[in-house]
Amino acid sequence: MKHRTWPRASSSSPFSSFPFPTDIPSSSSPAKHTRFARRCSHRNPPPLPPAPSDRAACFSALPYDVMVKIAASFDDPTLKAASAVCRSWWEALRPLREAMLLLRWGKQFKHGSPRVRQNAEKALESFEKAAARGSALAMVDAGLMYWERGEKHRALDLFLKSAELGNHAAQCNLGISYLQAEPPKTEEAIKWLQKASNGGNARAQYQLALTLHRSCGSKSNMKEAARWYLKAAEGGYVRAMYNISLCYSFGDGLTHSNQLARKWMKRAADRGHSKAQYEHGLALFTEGDMMKAVVYLELATRAGERGASHVKNEALHRLSSASRDHAMHLADTWRALPSK
Repeated sequence: MKHRTWPRASSSSPFSSFPFPTDIPSSSSPAKHTRFARRCSHRNPPPLPPAPSDRAACFSALPYDVMVKIAASFDDPTLKAASAVCRSWWEALRPLREAMLLLRWGKQFKHGSPRVRQNAEKALESFEKAAARGSALAMVDAGLMYWERGEKHRALDLFLKSAELGNHAAQCNLGISYLQAEPPKTEEAIKWLQKASNGGNARAQYQLALTLHRSCGSKSNMKEAARWYLKAAEGGYVRAMYNISLCYSFGDGLTHSNQLARKWMKRAADRGHSKAQYEHGLALFTEGDMMKAVVYLELATRAGERGASHVKNEALHRLSSASRDHAMHLADTWRALPSK
């Protein structure tokens, strides 16, 4: 009997963050780097562009606080491009350029590198300084560290501030936080997960689908859940691939399709989902493709799927000695396909 999979308890955080490059000059210390950031933010402003049209002049004359809010969730290349538009924007976005450098240092201290030792206190300090300069990205990282420390109220404050600035990772994290509250704040969670999902955050799309699925009392809710499962699966979220396969298999929220069910089950299996590996291997066994069945069932067995071992052994008995050795070699050298 097939069972749906829901988020498993794990030591890893369920939240989202923003990956950031770590190309920090090795010759500078954090303190020097902060001073360097301030000097750089004043140096070499872009040359003034030709006289703009009235409309362009009005746009470049946006109040600084409005411009900073607009750019709070910009990544580094977008921030640099915006800073180069005109002298006014260069000045307005100076704090965010400083925040980007502090954010890099925070990432280095949090994860460590050949040049910087891990130091959680310095990481949090860097994230807080960057957040104080208006970076929504840094607010997410600081919030995650506070959440890991158990200071959930401080984390929620940062997630909320970043979410209101339009950061989709923060919106997702805020939605998940509300789902984990006692009692859960489901309506608030759905509101923020919807915003993040509309912004293309695959984790939020999966969580939104899961929330709708668990609380569905009508066919329309299940259709909406399936729609977001599919969006998340297309965005590379592995658990969504497995769940959308089940939706197609059982006709839950979608038109029944064995072909599409198999397609998404294989994609989830190829990306390391253990239940998908078990079920895909079982399907291959049923079809008589023993070689491939052994590979997927062996992977599922190693991942802790108990039922896979019995079927795998049955498949092995139907293979020659050379084929068994080859199948096990394929399992030994298997690497999960990356998600999108």
